Amino acid sequence: MARLKEFYKSEVAPALMTKFGYKSPMQIPKLDKIVINCGCGEARENAKVIESVMNDLSIITGQRPVICKAKKSVANFKLREGMNNGVKVTLRGERMYEFLDRLFNTALPRVRDFRGINPNSFDGRGNYNMGLKEQLIFPEIAYDKVDAVRGMDICFVTTAKTDEEARELLTLMGAPFAK
Repeated sequence: MARLKEFYKSEVAPALMTKFGYKSPMQIPKLDKIVINCGCGEARENAKVIESVMNDLSIITGQRPVICKAKKSVANFKLREGMNNGVKVTLRGERMYEFLDRLFNTALPRVRDFRGINPNSFDGRGNYNMGLKEQLIFPEIAYDKVDAVRGMDICFVTTAKTDEEARELLTLMGAPFAK
């Protein structure tokens, strides 16, 4: 919530400024947005799958997801152009910080045999990507109401120029990277 944003201003920004020797506060990297994507290929047989995934994502994020459609037809996947094949949510501002707080402090510790997230999943431009195998790690999702276990991809988009800066930013914001 607002607590993490205030923490960024009071603790994270000065620490990054001293570590990387920035001359201006505008050079300090910050979290721009979080994109949560859930692909559902079984939606071509059952149209209710998309509604179920949209419901789960809206409960998790507090925001209405957008349906993604296929851009090209692929015969091997029995996919035609324009068919629904996924759902995504882009979080910014207060909802982004709230989701980040719940992900790092509540959901990820609930993963079985959790030793930390992979520190090597940066893309070379300061963005971090991770995948989750099931949506049940979020406490908002009721186990009895779930029809199938589905995973999701989470992308943290930062304004950092290098992976080292982004890693330090996410570490200071509470990301539990594996040692």
